[in-house]
Amino acid sequence: MRPLAVAFLLALVALPAAARDDAVSNEDIAWLDRVTFSADSATLARFRELGKRRFLDEQLHPKQDALPADVRAQIDGFDAMKTPSATLLAQVRDQYRQINDMPDGDAKQEARKALQKQGNAYAQEAQASELLHAIYDENQLREQLVWFWLNHFSVFQDKGRVRWLVADYAQNTIRPHALGKFRDLVLATLKSPAMLEYLDNAQNARDKINENYARELMELHTLGVDGGYTQADVQNLARVLTGVGVDFDGQPRKIRPALQPYYLHEGIFEFNPNRHDFGDKQLLGATLHGGGFDEVEKAVDLIVSQPACASFVSTRLAKYFVADDPPPELVKAMARTFRRTDGDIAAVVKTMLESKAFTASLGKRYKDPTQFLVSAMRLAYDGKPVPNPRPLVNWIGQLGQAPFGRITPDGWPIADSEWSSSGQVAKRFEIARAIGSGANHLFDLDEEGKRTRGGFPQLTTPTYYATIEPTLGPKTRDALAQATSQQEWNTFLLASPEFNYR
Repeated sequence: MRPLAVAFLLALVALPAAARDDAVSNEDIAWLDRVTFSADSATLARFRELGKRRFLDEQLHPKQDALPADVRAQIDGFDAMKTPSATLLAQVRDQYRQINDMPDGDAKQEARKALQKQGNAYAQEAQASELLHAIYDENQLREQLVWFWLNHFSVFQDKGRVRWLVADYAQNTIRPHALGKFRDLVLATLKSPAMLEYLDNAQNARDKINENYARELMELHTLGVDGGYTQADVQNLARVLTGVGVDFDGQPRKIRPALQPYYLHEGIFEFNPNRHDFGDKQLLGATLHGGGFDEVEKAVDLIVSQPACASFVSTRLAKYFVADDPPPELVKAMARTFRRTDGDIAAVVKTMLESKAFTASLGKRYKDPTQFLVSAMRLAYDGKPVPNPRPLVNWIGQLGQAPFGRITPDGWPIADSEWSSSGQVAKRFEIARAIGSGANHLFDLDEEGKRTRGGFPQLTTPTYYATIEPTLGPKTRDALAQATSQQEWNTFLLASPEFNYR
């Protein structure tokens, strides 16, 4: 072995004795690694303070924002976060009108490109916000579920005006309902301008039916492809959803006097009774009498009360948290909780996390790109804020799982096999090297990257010795022994098989 490597290893072995004080069991560490994106020092300290049962209860029922103040200030400072969506879209609408009034030519083309670039920048800030939440918010279980629901109720940022709306979608539609009632979550996404724009319900009117959203609402969001509904149900749900849309033009609606009580307007969302089909509909064997938005709410109530909905949602959660092919007994138990609690997400998740199947699965799931990147950052920087989150956005894009980046409404795959290709492994090694070496611009202090601070991280911390070191196998230990620098050692660890499983 090279002398430098020997010295390096001797330096490492000096830490474990202190690090093992107040040790937690290997099973508890594996449990934490699944319930959270991974344990940083604050998470580990909180677990030791509360114990497993109280820690889980706190994660299932978070009482407040658990972001560090400086990270909260950083997110709040993003233009995409501090501008209300209605104000933002009004500004965009005015800019489009000004551009349309310009004479044809290069100046008009450049103005369009500039507005498009601005929209892309807002979407990138929304992506950065989600990654910062995942890395730094100690409500880790909620943040995993925020990612899960953003993927389940997926929208694509590059369609229409969606890029201007994704920040609001994540923060005000998904996050408040991630551990609440599933019915409320479905209704929130149904009223979201991002969803209505993406799946074309903004164009759905009684004289021009568009079935896109109705179909995905049943197939992808609530019942599943084998959920027991028919094409006639899709058609009738589309009729129910007529008039559910957005107000992008900001113009007063001319509503007939008899229909004015039915008009709803909340920010950009609107229910326009002029566009609604007030006829009776047959949906899932029930009759829905024509009405206003209350008819839409009744349809949602009917859909989420179906046994197929409880089974479908439970299966999806179990596939993400437990196994690609979860045990039927686990799904049945979760579905029973879903029906008993009227779709209480926290209760369903608790049933899953307290199951024998969940315990048996610990350490066997291959991390998806988000889990890999977030866990690497939580280990490497352990709560230290990064002033420049742009590399995070670039990395998750390179890994193929960018938030709001899936063009089809089915969301990114959640099966382990989808993320374990040789190309994925090679890309993870590159990102592990960028994080482990400190050559990553995360601490740039200006736009040009000319002023930086920080350096490479020290991964051999008490948290490392408590949570990761005990899991390392002989091959990984041998590889680490060959490292000739801290930076190289960091890279080998973050790219190791053990670190890439949870």
